[in-house]
Amino acid sequence: MSGGAIIMMIIAILIVWGGLGLAIVQLRRHPDPGPTTEEATLPHAE
Repeated sequence: MSGGAIIMMIIAILIVWGGLGLAIVQLRRHPDPGPTTEEATLPHAE
């Protein structure tokens, strides 16, 4: 592989894993509150 290809691969890996890491940090700081009581009592359409 050429040097440019390796650099582009590293950048792509950092973007993917960095996005995953940021998403985890965001969810740990602001967790999903879950369904409200109104949403929990509604029947599911299946």
